[in-house]
Amino acid sequence: MNKMSTAHKSYPEALRPVGELIEGKQTYESITDSITSVVLERPNPPGWMLMFVIGGMFTCIYGMSLVYLFAAGTGIWGITMPVAWGWAIINFVWWIGIGHAGTLISAILLLLRQDWRNAINRFAEAMTIFAVACAGQFPLIHMGRLWVGFFILPYPNTMGLWPQFRSPLLWDVFAISTYGSVSLLFWYLGLIPDFASLRDRAKNRFAQLAYGTVALGWRGSARHWFRYEMASLLLAGLCTPLVVSVHSIVSFDFAVANLPGWHATIFPPYFVAGAIYAGFAMVLTLALPIRSWYNLKHIITARHIDLMAKITLATSMIVVYGYAAEAFFAWYSGSEMERTMMWNRIFGDYAPAYWALILCNFVAPQFLWIKWFRTNVYGLFLICQFVNVGMWLERYVIVVTSLTKDFLPSSWGTYHGTFWDWMTYLGTIGFFCFLMALFVRFVPMIAIHEVRVTHHKMTGEHH
Repeated sequence: MNKMSTAHKSYPEALRPVGELIEGKQTYESITDSITSVVLERPNPPGWMLMFVIGGMFTCIYGMSLVYLFAAGTGIWGITMPVAWGWAIINFVWWIGIGHAGTLISAILLLLRQDWRNAINRFAEAMTIFAVACAGQFPLIHMGRLWVGFFILPYPNTMGLWPQFRSPLLWDVFAISTYGSVSLLFWYLGLIPDFASLRDRAKNRFAQLAYGTVALGWRGSARHWFRYEMASLLLAGLCTPLVVSVHSIVSFDFAVANLPGWHATIFPPYFVAGAIYAGFAMVLTLALPIRSWYNLKHIITARHIDLMAKITLATSMIVVYGYAAEAFFAWYSGSEMERTMMWNRIFGDYAPAYWALILCNFVAPQFLWIKWFRTNVYGLFLICQFVNVGMWLERYVIVVTSLTKDFLPSSWGTYHGTFWDWMTYLGTIGFFCFLMALFVRFVPMIAIHEVRVTHHKMTGEHH
């Protein structure tokens, strides 16, 4: 015990996140084996099987919901004349927000040389791609006529039709396609050295060919590593402004509309902070059970979890500041419509949803000031579920309260999701879990080479 304590004190503070690797006498070889064995050798744990089965089941439900939607139309949803934007847009914004933490961890923390990101960036990037895949479906299915979705693309055509470039729907198309393509490229680039490790360790001939194909002939030469590092930094530089721009563009869907509660300049930073908040909560939701299922606590350490919990707490305070600013602007503006909107939001028909989001996004994260909650996996996992629910409720309140009661009382109405709204929403959650289960099973969920680089900085061990 004294030996371990002495060794731990010798680590530089910046490199302490993976200190347990050294204390456990980990080497390059053992690090690689512990990560690649999840894909190549270890049997699937019960937790993975449960996620795979439930995810597959709800993916099938999602498919059936879409078939019925295309056959019957968007009337199966709860959308009405005053609330033309229903759960589809709420879910779209929620999924885009979840995808933000992956790019933040991968790109911005890479540029800032934060080594603690190395153990969590891989599945955070995967989470980004799968969340964007879920989000990108909603603007299309919300149109009700998926077969004419190509009209929103600016391509030369014989009819001379061009998209309406002032439409927020078109902005979303460009934002999602850019964000998704760059994130996918960044994710795949980081996987190339790890695919080579799987190729070299695979005993099955098919696995050797499959991983060898996607490894693109990686040999680990100095030239390969030089080009890899340069490409990683360039893509990180591209991804960094995307973190800010993508959800800012999504916020413009609301901010450019002349509706009470939407027409506000605070929306872009408010939405970006909320996206990072929701994204880190989802990263913890995935990381906590995965590290337990595959016994990876020596790689995803308590230090990693503590730092992510601190970022979650910090972004929660920014989001709560946004809530206070909204209420203040409504009062200070002197606009009767803005004040009525905020009054209805707090005390009206949807007051239970508003106070529930305050409970989830403000009250629950306050426990993260206590170190026990930041390091206890059960308490932290419970808080993350509060955040996941609260961020969905936030989007629900923003969309519904402004649309149900706008300027004219004669056009006021109510809105509630139907059975098919629930099935579509839960179906995308199942689709997300299904993709994550496949990712964990067939792809290294932790960046092997990056963890080894951090290990080398701490020990001086060479490959």
